[in-house]
Amino acid sequence: MSAREQSDVAEPRWLTDDQLAVWRGFMRLVQRLPAALESQLQQDSALSFIEYHVLAHLSEQPDRRIRMSALADLANTELSRLSHMVGRLEKRGFLHREPDPANGRYTLAVLTDAGQAHLEKAAPAHVARVLDLVVDGLSPDDLRALRRISDTVLARIDRR
Repeated sequence: MSAREQSDVAEPRWLTDDQLAVWRGFMRLVQRLPAALESQLQQDSALSFIEYHVLAHLSEQPDRRIRMSALADLANTELSRLSHMVGRLEKRGFLHREPDPANGRYTLAVLTDAGQAHLEKAAPAHVARVLDLVVDGLSPDDLRALRRISDTVLARIDRR
């Protein structure tokens, strides 16, 4: 590489010590919080973290039904992974799949009454765990900052 080519290559940016400490703390949080929530859900309701959120998203939809592709987006998972999970939840009677009457090329996931009842039974302990681990340890200003920071980072991710 010539001297000119070397001068055109930008030096990599590195985190400052403070930025690195923030990043490492955030990464520990991202890794440990889902595991802590999953542990509670598995113990109390035999649901994984993502299964709980799939059921919760379904419960919030009109007629408790949504296209599988839209549910995969809401659950932040691949459609193939969601399909396997939905199969497991179907075996437990928590939901079923049916063709979308508006467009038969799509499949709807539909939350059953048994799934709704299981979710309603699981929700209080899950919410209590979220309150204990996150909400109760933060001031109202901290919560607003966390929401603002989350929204900012997610918007940057979505733009890419």
